[in-house]
Amino acid sequence: MAARWSSENVVVEFRDAQATAMSVDCLGLHAVLSGRRFLYVVNLENPSEAPRKISRQSKWDVGTVQWNPHRAQSRVFAASSNQRVDLYTWKDGFGEVHASLQGHTRVISDLDWSWFEAEYLVSSSVDTYIYIWDTRDPRKPLVALSAVAGASQVKWNRKNQNVLASSHDGDVRIWDRRKPNTAVEYVAAHLSKIHGLDWHPDNEYILATSSQDNSVRFWDYRQPRKCLNILSCQVPVWKARYTPFSHGLVTVMVPQLRRENSLLLWSTLDLNSPVHAFVGHDDVVLEFQWRPQKEGSKDCQLVTWSRDQTLRIWRVDPQLQKLCANDTVEELLEGVALSMEPERTQSSQDLEPQQSTAPLAEDLHDPEQAALGSSGAPQTLQQEFSLVNLQIRNVNVEMDALNRSCVVSAHLGSHQVRLVVKFPAHYPNNAVPTFQFVSPTSIPSAMRTKIQKILTDTSLQKVKRNQNCLEPCVRQLMSCLESDMTQEDGPPASPYVLSNPVTPALPAFPRVTNTYGSYQDANIPFPRTSGARFCGTGCLVYFTRPNTMHRSVPASEPTPRSLSALSAYHSGVLTPMKMRTESQSTLRLYSGSPTRSDKDTVSISSFYYKERKPPMSALRRWSVQTIHDYPYINIIH
Repeated sequence: MAARWSSENVVVEFRDAQATAMSVDCLGLHAVLSGRRFLYVVNLENPSEAPRKISRQSKWDVGTVQWNPHRAQSRVFAASSNQRVDLYTWKDGFGEVHASLQGHTRVISDLDWSWFEAEYLVSSSVDTYIYIWDTRDPRKPLVALSAVAGASQVKWNRKNQNVLASSHDGDVRIWDRRKPNTAVEYVAAHLSKIHGLDWHPDNEYILATSSQDNSVRFWDYRQPRKCLNILSCQVPVWKARYTPFSHGLVTVMVPQLRRENSLLLWSTLDLNSPVHAFVGHDDVVLEFQWRPQKEGSKDCQLVTWSRDQTLRIWRVDPQLQKLCANDTVEELLEGVALSMEPERTQSSQDLEPQQSTAPLAEDLHDPEQAALGSSGAPQTLQQEFSLVNLQIRNVNVEMDALNRSCVVSAHLGSHQVRLVVKFPAHYPNNAVPTFQFVSPTSIPSAMRTKIQKILTDTSLQKVKRNQNCLEPCVRQLMSCLESDMTQEDGPPASPYVLSNPVTPALPAFPRVTNTYGSYQDANIPFPRTSGARFCGTGCLVYFTRPNTMHRSVPASEPTPRSLSALSAYHSGVLTPMKMRTESQSTLRLYSGSPTRSDKDTVSISSFYYKERKPPMSALRRWSVQTIHDYPYINIIH
């Protein structure tokens, strides 16, 4: 072991530890590193001091270790190993196991102490169960939460003692321990596995998820279908956690080259680029936690443990913390404080209109309220761009808040459209944006004029009420194009007339609301066409498509991700969505629109496979077959 100091941080090397997990106690005095043979307790007040060792009698590595966050239980920490959780007591430089929790039948994936009750610990496992333990009675769990899939992460809510969240592959489930039979809410957060889960420290409804799909997403579980914001990265994100100050977020990336920097500090108010990079580790950071500081100190300290077997203590000074703060909010708070005294001398009639329109000081500390304003609607063009939600395939929206413009590119059937939308300075306060079609738009000039008139009317009705109009206008554009395609495919019809130019988001496509290709099915995965699983007798059962069926779409087409993509595949008119890398200067949304006619039937079987008649000899053979040689269900003994 060796230690060295610099002006910015402390570096301690533990070459023999081979630890895979770390935790810092609630007092900021000790950190525990979990190795296979020993648990190493490091004195953070004097990290160069040789660590104390706690011997382990297990052949399994420690998966997770967590100190109790309550001062009354500051000497207790929990460590999971395979199917068991051991509770350790650290006192006078020595540690020992005082209790064990045994209930899971598969490997334990995560642990988390309650922020309200010092004796409550929650554990998640691959066995599909989440157990809430009262450590005063370790014989059996207090509450058992059952899920179909195993949980990789579980976290207690920081503001509500009864709520917790768990991640299952790419989904998040919100639980209320008072209603253990089922989850109270489901969030289809990612298409890939979730590696990290963290609750907002001040808002009980907001949480952040980090995933293998190279992104961090922010959610309000009261609106599980709409993501609040997305932090797009170039590599998978291992962990993402809120900071104890301002509006900060720390992420750990998984770079392709181990020597690349992986520890970044972000401001959740501006996710275009990180505000600071913690440079020093030579390998991936396995764990990081914040060390509490003594009273009166404005500095924060971040403790990190890396695969390079070094523990680092980073100093985060007030200047660095300020980079994560909202200057506008701070100025508003100062203005509110300065104006409080003069306002007290005014009459109650003068105070009423000011109180009804001005945001409250406590609301300004809430990131959700700060972003949405007191009325709940975006107050700036940049906020509208960040919150727009267009679930339409084959539509590309390029937004430039700096130049107050937006370019909408759409491809629907034989039509190609490129629309430039420019927003005036006073938008949306009774100021209408302009709409202009540019090359390579292929729709007729008469149709352009009609669509421009409809979009102008739609935006006018919105801005009269100081409402945003980008999303309704884009949906209106796709509705017009879709109606035009239907008229071209069918018999001659009367001139194009839209009776109600302002339509809701989903009902804008009435022909698909009752089919499998509905936008409401965006979070429903496409059915499996093959699979395998061991049954209770030890046999392997697998299924594939029948030999008598063949694909009705080209083999190069991938399987759709969700049922909502089903109706977009029709005679090769629409091609699968191709994801592209988002740049930091523009926000691009990729979605699509169904184009099937009313006479077509949308179904899984007709889309993916179509039936062909087998020869008569095969029909005679099938009459005597059993399940063991059935064409698409097989059992291997």
